[in-house]
Amino acid sequence: MTYEIEIGDRVTTVTVQRQGGHLHVTADGRTHVVDVHRVEAGRLSMLIGEVGASPTRSVDAGVATRASAGAFDVHVEGRTLAVQVRPAGAPGRRRDAGAAHGSGPQRVLAPMPGKVVRVLVKPGDAVQPRQGLVVVEAMKMENELRAARAGCVREVAVAEGQSVEAGATLIVVE
Repeated sequence: MTYEIEIGDRVTTVTVQRQGGHLHVTADGRTHVVDVHRVEAGRLSMLIGEVGASPTRSVDAGVATRASAGAFDVHVEGRTLAVQVRPAGAPGRRRDAGAAHGSGPQRVLAPMPGKVVRVLVKPGDAVQPRQGLVVVEAMKMENELRAARAGCVREVAVAEGQSVEAGATLIVVE
C-alpha cells in the first residue's frame, strides 16, 4: 500500500508491504524492515533496521488520533509531531497549496507514565514549532515535549510535580 505522509511542511510518499511477520517500509528511496508491536492502546514498540544494513534501532511511540480522519499526534523520542496520513493520490490539503499548518487543537500527551518536572508555558503564550512546552520525567529520563506547529497555548492541564499516566493531556495548543 502506498501513502502520503505529511509532517510539518513536508509530504513524503511511503510504501508499506507486509513480508512475513515484518513490514518493509520504503521512504526517500530507502527501505526499512520494521517489526512493530502494540504495547497498549496508543503505544507502539518498533524495531527498525535498513535492508542489508545494521544496526537495528528501537523506538517507542505514542499515537493519539485527532479529530479528522488520518490525522495523528505522534509522540516519539520526546517530540510531538502532527502527522497526516492518506492513501497516495487521495485528495487532501497540501502545505504548498496555501493550507494552514494543521487544523484543530494540538493535544500534547504524556508518552508514558511519569512525573511533570517543568511546565515551560502558560495559557495565552504564543509558541513556535519545536518550542519546548513541558518536561516529563519517565524511566529516569527527562523528555521535553515540544509544539508540532505554531499556535497559542489554550490550556495547561498539569502542574510541576504532578504524576501523569500514559496518554494524559498535558498541554493544548490552538
